[in-house]
Amino acid sequence: MNSFSEYARQYIFRLQEVLGKIKHEEVEEFVNLLFEAREENRNIFFAGNGGSAATSSHFANDFGIGTRQRIKPFRAISLSDNLATITAIGNDFGYDQIFARQVEVLGREDDLLVGISASGNSENLVCAFRVAKKLGLTTVAITAFDGGVLREIADFSVHVPTSKGEYGPAEDAHMILDHLITNFFVSNLEGR
Repeated sequence: MNSFSEYARQYIFRLQEVLGKIKHEEVEEFVNLLFEAREENRNIFFAGNGGSAATSSHFANDFGIGTRQRIKPFRAISLSDNLATITAIGNDFGYDQIFARQVEVLGREDDLLVGISASGNSENLVCAFRVAKKLGLTTVAITAFDGGVLREIADFSVHVPTSKGEYGPAEDAHMILDHLITNFFVSNLEGR
């Protein structure tokens, strides 16, 4: 067995390398979209599968509650959170529809749909993005690996460049983006 300390050192070095390759202008575009959605009282939907479902929940919680904006809060909702809704849609219409059907019911023109996926190829997110576009929502893909289909069809993208299958650093970076942006809003929106 290799030394844990050496493995940890290499992992952290790789994570720093990945974070250093994220394009700040992509993150800034995303921040501007979030701010505009807040200012215009629009919904911000987050969606993801597996670890990205947890990240989706975390984003929605941090923006909706963690920014502490009572006067003009972020209207942040995770489409990954309602088990009854997800299983009903999955059972009746298919798993590929679990986010698309929610977007059809809840989404309004100019709302924001943020799909979080390391591969960018989750069929249920791709379906949701296609429905969102038809309804006039703005789509943002937060991806890794090569970005997949989601990055190609999204209106905006925040890409974390990692090797295919490199889930740890990809998902770590997605969570760091959540905390980075949340803390930016906490620092800059006080009293607004």
